[in-house]
Amino acid sequence: MSITNETIVGELVAQDYRAAAIFKQNKIDFCCNGHRSIAEACEQKKIDSKELIEKLNEATAANENSNIDYTSWPIDLLADYIEKKHHRFVKEKIKEITPFLHKVVRVHGGRHPELLEIEELFKESCEDFAEHMEKEEEVLFPYIREMVQAKQNGTNIQAPFGTVQNPINMMMSEHDAEGERFRKIAELSNNYTPPIDACSTYKVTFSLLKEFEEDLHLHIHLENNILFPKAIKIEEKLKPSLA
Repeated sequence: MSITNETIVGELVAQDYRAAAIFKQNKIDFCCNGHRSIAEACEQKKIDSKELIEKLNEATAANENSNIDYTSWPIDLLADYIEKKHHRFVKEKIKEITPFLHKVVRVHGGRHPELLEIEELFKESCEDFAEHMEKEEEVLFPYIREMVQAKQNGTNIQAPFGTVQNPINMMMSEHDAEGERFRKIAELSNNYTPPIDACSTYKVTFSLLKEFEEDLHLHIHLENNILFPKAIKIEEKLKPSLA
């Protein structure tokens, strides 16, 4: 996508919702005043259009995750990646989506009552996933890194929870609950399809929720299907030295 000074703000958001976050950061209205060009919007806000376009290009760059062979990564590197990439993504997007969703509910909730349930489900997701990620960052991932070091150094290690399978089973159960919650959100939103009367903010909010779910699927896949099985295998090899 070629973004220039002549690009219309609202049209760009319509083509790629990820641009909305950049406009919001710079207090550029992409909804009611989305008919302006980037140059006009920047002039009114006294913003350097060149810098803004660079940020927009970064935000809308194609996702190349599908070409990454995660199975070849060392397990501690994968844990670091999940924490720094996907956990940060969740935390950042929660802050971005929450006010958008609240605004859409306030303006459109009367005509579309399903939005109230979507907001409540997303609120539950924010609360539960915050606790979930904290448990991974404070307990499970550090232990995985300790196992890698013990294997490399030939040293003993003591599991504070008996076996790594115990926290893994808990995390997988919570993954299932989160997946079910977003299946309900997708169903209520007609698979994130905004209604005919939806404004730009409404459309962006649904696009952000869809992006959140897509990242969640990859996030859970990396843990359930790659990280956790590898952690269990490492522990099996360490069992003779486990204290």
